[in-house]
Amino acid sequence: MRHTPVLLTETLNLLRPTRGEHFIDATLGAGGHAQAILDRTAPDGTLLGLDRDPHALSQTTHELARFSARATFVHGSFDQLESIATKHGFASVDGILFDLGLSSMLVADPTRGFSFQSDGPLDMRFDPTEDTPTAADLVNTLSAAQLRSMLRTYGEEPHAERIANAIVQQRKKQKLSTTRHLLLTVLAGSRARGPRHHHPATRTFQALRIAVNRELEQLEAALPQAVALLAPGGRLAVVSFHSLEDRIVKQFFKRESKGCLCPPEFPVCTCGHRASIALLTTHALTPSREEQRQNPRSRSAKLRGITKRTPAL
Repeated sequence: MRHTPVLLTETLNLLRPTRGEHFIDATLGAGGHAQAILDRTAPDGTLLGLDRDPHALSQTTHELARFSARATFVHGSFDQLESIATKHGFASVDGILFDLGLSSMLVADPTRGFSFQSDGPLDMRFDPTEDTPTAADLVNTLSAAQLRSMLRTYGEEPHAERIANAIVQQRKKQKLSTTRHLLLTVLAGSRARGPRHHHPATRTFQALRIAVNRELEQLEAALPQAVALLAPGGRLAVVSFHSLEDRIVKQFFKRESKGCLCPPEFPVCTCGHRASIALLTTHALTPSREEQRQNPRSRSAKLRGITKRTPAL
């Protein structure tokens, strides 16, 4: 399944890549955004592309081989963005992109365990080479209370308690090891009735994926690093796909675009905070109806952008 870059035109309009500029794509994926940026910065612009998934990185590196020395691809996580960028000569860049969507390549591969549409091992790690807990580890070891909290926090699942209890009861009979086994357990636990906007298992699979990959913690760690790497006037664009990600991005942008953060009742500023960025989007940009029709997975996408302020003298 070919990945279609979401909000591509809008993202390029925010980042405004031009000849000779230097960019970072912190979530390379299938390389759609990266290719467009490299095309617009030709003939001498450069791009650093990161991805946690070594399989996706290998495939995309091959597909973008025509850009040769203009593109540097690194297997790594964006919570280490600043150190990776500095190591590879991208310590000051004109633009950075985060596309937080789940790559179609991952969804389409049943051996990775991200989708309940096909059966496969319950893994869900973006980087399967990491010695970190899989989704199977979490569902088979977390307590009912921990599972409930995870489903509510990361999945905003209204039936979290019932699903958590169903998982605990099921694993007493047999450990959950496949996506189908988890799917059937969730369906039994949720006891969904009537029409629903989401499949009954969508929120559970989302919550597990976020927990396994520590997605929200990594995003919180990466955003200030991205701002630090931008040259004055540089631009940062973030495409998010669920409310938890968008909330983190929105709140970070709002806070860093303000000066003093002291409570209103303070007579003088004691925090010393200064605005480091300016908003490029006062409200999140969303896909057009036509894009949503052509690519239904884009429906939940939201794009926000900022530019780095020139330091005051």
